[in-house]
Amino acid sequence: MGWWKTKTPAAQQPVWGWQAWDWQAWQPPSAIEQRLLEAKSRGDWAGYLEVAAHADLFFADQRTRADARPGTVRFTPQWNPHLRAEHLALFTEGILPPPDPDLVFQSMTLEWYASVWDDKEAPWIAINPGTPCEAFLPAGTPEARALWQQHADGRDSGGCGHAHPHDQLRGLWVGGPLQGPVAHGLACAALLFVHNGELWNSMAHHGNGYNSAKRRLKKSWGVTSRQEWASTQERLLDADMVSPVWEFALGIRRSLAQDFAGAVELDHWRKAAERVLRHNAAQAAEPRITPDGVLTARPDSAAEVEAQVAGVQRLIGRIARYEARFRADGLLAGNAFVRSVEAWDHGRASAMARWGLAARYCTLQEAEEAVIAAGRACRQNYRTWPEFSAAYILGRCLHFDEEEFGSWYQDMLTAHRILTTDPASPWLTIPWT
Repeated sequence: MGWWKTKTPAAQQPVWGWQAWDWQAWQPPSAIEQRLLEAKSRGDWAGYLEVAAHADLFFADQRTRADARPGTVRFTPQWNPHLRAEHLALFTEGILPPPDPDLVFQSMTLEWYASVWDDKEAPWIAINPGTPCEAFLPAGTPEARALWQQHADGRDSGGCGHAHPHDQLRGLWVGGPLQGPVAHGLACAALLFVHNGELWNSMAHHGNGYNSAKRRLKKSWGVTSRQEWASTQERLLDADMVSPVWEFALGIRRSLAQDFAGAVELDHWRKAAERVLRHNAAQAAEPRITPDGVLTARPDSAAEVEAQVAGVQRLIGRIARYEARFRADGLLAGNAFVRSVEAWDHGRASAMARWGLAARYCTLQEAEEAVIAAGRACRQNYRTWPEFSAAYILGRCLHFDEEEFGSWYQDMLTAHRILTTDPASPWLTIPWT
């Protein structure tokens, strides 16, 4: 332990800790803890605060209390005999324990803590207590808290945002799988997790904290219960959310490519799709025999058939234009094409498993089983990480982008480039098969 000597008043000085740690023998779980440890080993108080100010800091909360008063948080300080005062324990992502049914963790930034702290709160906060990178920071005066603000860079703007960076590959070095079926399944959501700046291999996932995890599922998916999560998870694993019209159009081209052993011209693809649609409409117009007798079919009207043909042909043109842009940007090589966009559902299924765990809508075992199933489904449909990536991005763009090539596309292109070039990327370290 030791005091870092600065010109700041004594009440603002940190305490590094009381145990004699073997720092060299301890493996930090992730880059955040590594940087905190390095700053501490240098006695660099300002550097330590700089790292802490740009990390998510979690504190424990009771799930029953959080559910009873959604959107609120409660601090539960602990007595510290060395300080002879109370402190609030805060933890970075890599230090968090596996999710517990009753104990949850809320995530805020150092800037947020500085904005809400007052004289009634504990006079100290402790970052990662009980680890070699622990530090006890004075919090009892406005001057002490002003130091936190100075290092926060305005990243949180006084709200409840999160401090970790986006569009970066972040992973656990310890405590997260790096090889095997679970790691493969986790990596199937890596496009999303890189874009969001979340740990790609955090199977024991807390996300951005309990309240945030519940808000995310409610806002983006309409999921507010275990039952709704299970239904959504099942649909994603079955690729039931992908439009069947997209799969129809892509399936026509896939069949043509197999029949002719090569590239499929756009006009040929459109005409083949039209023939199949008209054939299907004619078949639907014929009566069919059932165990209960002969039923007269209800054929689509001529106008409905024409609308279906026109819609699929527009879709084919849209897919072709996306793929041309993909080739220009390096997402697709040569004459390669997307054979199916089920990757979009299966990649999100991997993410949904962890989001459900963070919101306590499932157990760790259930989440892990879903992640493995998502990886298995991806391997059945695709042959390489880049092939999977192009399929996932096309599905996302067909749903959201409207051929604007805006953030729905650009965000994934950035994540794709990170995942295909960063030496630590799971797409470069985990074999596809």
